[in-house]
Amino acid sequence: MLLHIGIDDTDSPKGGCTTYIGMLLVGQLEALGCRFIDYPNLLRLNPNAPWKTRGNGSVCLRVEIYEDSEAEIKRLVVEAVEAGAEFECENTNPGVVFHIGEVPRELKVFHDEVVQTIVHLEDAERLITEHCAGAVGWKNRRGIIGALAAIGGTLEGDHTYELLTYRVRGNRGSNRLVDADSVRRVETSIPETFNSVDPETGQVLIAPRGPDPVLYGVRGETPESVFRAMKMIEVGEPVESWCIFRTNQGTDAHLNRSYSISELKPRIPSVVTGFVEGRFKVIEGGHVIFTICDGSGRIDCAAYEPSGGFRETVSRLREGDEVRVAGGVRELEKGLTLNLERLEVLSLAIPHRLVNPRCPSCNGSTESMGRGQGLRCKRCGYRGAEMVRISEEIQRDLNVGVYLPPPRAERHLTKPFTRYGKEKSGAPSAPVKPWHSD
Repeated sequence: MLLHIGIDDTDSPKGGCTTYIGMLLVGQLEALGCRFIDYPNLLRLNPNAPWKTRGNGSVCLRVEIYEDSEAEIKRLVVEAVEAGAEFECENTNPGVVFHIGEVPRELKVFHDEVVQTIVHLEDAERLITEHCAGAVGWKNRRGIIGALAAIGGTLEGDHTYELLTYRVRGNRGSNRLVDADSVRRVETSIPETFNSVDPETGQVLIAPRGPDPVLYGVRGETPESVFRAMKMIEVGEPVESWCIFRTNQGTDAHLNRSYSISELKPRIPSVVTGFVEGRFKVIEGGHVIFTICDGSGRIDCAAYEPSGGFRETVSRLREGDEVRVAGGVRELEKGLTLNLERLEVLSLAIPHRLVNPRCPSCNGSTESMGRGQGLRCKRCGYRGAEMVRISEEIQRDLNVGVYLPPPRAERHLTKPFTRYGKEKSGAPSAPVKPWHSD
């Protein structure tokens, strides 16, 4: 029979990793005779959730099992979470959910809600009672929300892959020894990979900085591309294990809902269309702020200092420009602010200025003779009545189109430019070997 195992909220800022627990379970489940029908799924959830630990990622393992092994598998999963979760962290509240058979529409809808809004524990508990084969929650049990969402996130639409490598336990917490030049060679030689290097700074982006078990993670369009990348990346420390995940990273899965400004709520990823009002301002820290309005209200939009050259693009906006902005909504003392993850310039206001004409007699420059006294030529002194100031269009240093922060400032879910036009759909029938270490 078909069993889906959702796991969430096992990590903390000081360590742990839900994907690592999932990877450990891969080998244990295969040893019990389970057959994986898909790569382990890594589902990034709403990046604005207030209780997230780090990347707000949940994992689902989808396997065919023998019916008489169900109880043993559930025990194995619970023991793996109890052994690997960061229980000492106040904000870590692990959850595991089990579902048998095809994933019903209600769970798929729930996944979308968890990625794109804020949901409550009661909603997850009701769906588990109606559809699932059991759940285990620890502490305040909030992790079952993400675990259930992982089961519903079947990735039938756009998806990508990430190959994660893991460190031996003794090296965790030390500097990661990943050769930067080898990562840059991957970026140039395997175009199916993305966001390995920041183009503005040359910074390598595949290695996290915290004490978690991950050594590096390379992202790509296919499992074959990330496997090839792993073979090219040079490291100065042993790799304990590795595994390929199918994921919603780099798909903009969280930015699928449009709102009017009056409908915006804190922590909800939102897409809003409106017109720029007034001029931008730069606040302490180098953050660039501008305001848009849409007839229902107005909201500040923020491009933060880490977004680098993206702030320069934002500063070229002018009053009257029509834009579509996307990002998470944050509540501040003065009201709501939208943290920019994507800017689309739909149309440009064409500003004009009044300029003095050239002299019709000698083509010289002209000047005002004083209020209400008309113009005269500086060169020949001509003062014809036809000489009046004329309107001239100001050339803009901004074009209609989509603008994004550089990869170093993008969220896991943000779709980078290199993925535009590469969207895909449908799940593989089964993982293609090799897809994990032995």
